[in-house]
Amino acid sequence: MKHVEFPGGEKVPALGLGTWKMGVGDADEAAQLRALMVGIGKGMTLIDTAEMYGDGRSEQLVAKAIESQRDRIFVVSKVLPGNASRKGTIKACENSLKNLNTTFIDLYLLHWRGTYPLAETFAGFEDLKAAGKIRHYGVSNFDVDDLDELVAEVPEAQCAANQVQYNLSDRGIEWDLYPRCQKDGVAMMAYCPLGQGRLINNAGLGAIAQKHGVTNAAIALAFTLRLPGMISIPKSSHEKRVLENAAAADIVLDAEDLAALDKLFPPPRKKRSLAMT
Repeated sequence: MKHVEFPGGEKVPALGLGTWKMGVGDADEAAQLRALMVGIGKGMTLIDTAEMYGDGRSEQLVAKAIESQRDRIFVVSKVLPGNASRKGTIKACENSLKNLNTTFIDLYLLHWRGTYPLAETFAGFEDLKAAGKIRHYGVSNFDVDDLDELVAEVPEAQCAANQVQYNLSDRGIEWDLYPRCQKDGVAMMAYCPLGQGRLINNAGLGAIAQKHGVTNAAIALAFTLRLPGMISIPKSSHEKRVLENAAAADIVLDAEDLAALDKLFPPPRKKRSLAMT
C-alpha cells in the first residue's frame, strides 16, 4: 500500500474508503458493511465519512466496521459549515464521536466554506485537539483563495489536509491548488475519484486497463495515486468492486499510459473553478 505522510511524520494509506450515501437505511446495509471490511483487509484502513452523510448513519456504519480494530483505522469525518461556530464545532464532533463509537477522530475537516469566521471554526478544532478528541484537522472544498484567507485569518492553523473533488474528468486542481498544497505540506484527498462512476465504463480506459490486467476503475484510481501527497477515497458498496479498486495501489502508470490519459482527459491549461459535488 502506498502511503502519504502527514505533518509530524505519521503515514496513512494513500488508498482509502469513502462512505457517501452508505448506511442511509438501504436494505442491503450488511453488504455495505462487508465491503468496508474487505477494504480494510486489503490495507485500505483510512475511512472517510461525515456528519452530513445520512444524518450520521454513515458514521454509525463505520462504527460497526471499525469495532474491535479501532487502533488500525484512520477515521476522517467532517463538520457541516452551518455547525462550524466554535461551540458548534465541538458539539458536532461530540455527536460524531458518539455515532462512531470512538473517543477520537483522526482527521476532522470543515466540509466546505460557510458563514462562520474561519477563526471560530479553527478555535473549535484546537479545543478538540487539546482535549484529545481529534488528532489532526483540515478543510474540504477549499481553493487557493480560501487557503489564502485561512492563512491570513488563522496564521497558526496546522491544516493537515484539503479534501477536494479530483479525477480524470476534473483535473483543475493540477493548475494551482495541488502545487500550493504541496508547497505548504498539506495532504490532499480526492473524493469522487471515479467521477461518480462515470469513468468505470469509459471506453477510452479499456486499452490501458487491459495492459495492466485490471479494471477501468483501478486505472482511474491509479491516476489519482500517481501524485505525491494524494489520498484517494473511492466509495463502493460491493465487495467485488472494492477488491478491484484495491488493485490500484499496485499499479505504476508509465509515460505511455499517462500520455494516453492526457489525450483522453486533457490537463488544465488555465485556472478552473473548483469542482464540487
